[in-house]
Amino acid sequence: MDNSGKEKEAMQLMAEADKKVKSSGSFLGGMFGGNHKVEDACEMYARAANMFKMAKNWSAAGNAFCQAARLHMQMQNKLDAATSFVDAGNAYKKADPQEAINCLNAAIDIYTDMGRFTIAAKHHMTIAEVYESELVDIEKAIAHYEQAADYYKGEESNSSANKCLLKVGFYCAQLEQYPKAIEIFEQVATSTMDNPLLKYNAKEYFWKASLCHFIVDELNAKLAIEKYESMFPAFSDSRECKLLKKLLEAHEEQNSEAFTEAVKEFDSISRLDQWQTTMLLRIKKTIQGDGGDLK
Repeated sequence: MDNSGKEKEAMQLMAEADKKVKSSGSFLGGMFGGNHKVEDACEMYARAANMFKMAKNWSAAGNAFCQAARLHMQMQNKLDAATSFVDAGNAYKKADPQEAINCLNAAIDIYTDMGRFTIAAKHHMTIAEVYESELVDIEKAIAHYEQAADYYKGEESNSSANKCLLKVGFYCAQLEQYPKAIEIFEQVATSTMDNPLLKYNAKEYFWKASLCHFIVDELNAKLAIEKYESMFPAFSDSRECKLLKKLLEAHEEQNSEAFTEAVKEFDSISRLDQWQTTMLLRIKKTIQGDGGDLK
């Protein structure tokens, strides 16, 4: 379907909206329904933005939504301004990730000012995802996931907070910030342990914390595993815990073959994901004379 006509129409609407804004700022325009003109211009910018979206001109759509947001701010329509900034962010995501982040941050400022922390948290998560996949800036992704978790916690949305914290733990371990990763995995495991619907997941978080301990220090890992078993007896019976004990034994004996065999056996039944494989490789590299693979 040819949407080039929509783009033309959108550009005309933008020009008309610009005119209205200019005339509302003049002395006579201000006297004769200046506010009304600004409201009309707002509506025109939003309509133009949607037409640009249909024509898949994402930058122009983002810009039009931004213009509407600024006018809403001028008229003190904070909620409408925030909505327009979010619309702008969603459009920019497809063309200009950094601009998308700027718009979403502008929306977050409005929402936090209004005490709407749950919705602010949701947009912090969106920004974190843009840093993760588009801009590949993991440190900044971590910061936004942490902020989202804080806001969710403050609003008692604990499962959403945990979801964000697990992302933080996952990336901290990747960046070799093991103490922080351990603290997060333990915290989430403890909070899910008492929840009948979620307690099955606790073993996964204790397993991830154990892997981080193991990379830092073998004795630490041993003590941590004992602690987790006493905190959560179901962890003792898990395949993950049994694997950890085999790996500790192989590590003590500096036997890289036994280490690899134990991992292979586990992987043949429960597939290890990339994060787990990376952590296990880091542990294996601490065995003297090891080539550093799991084959």
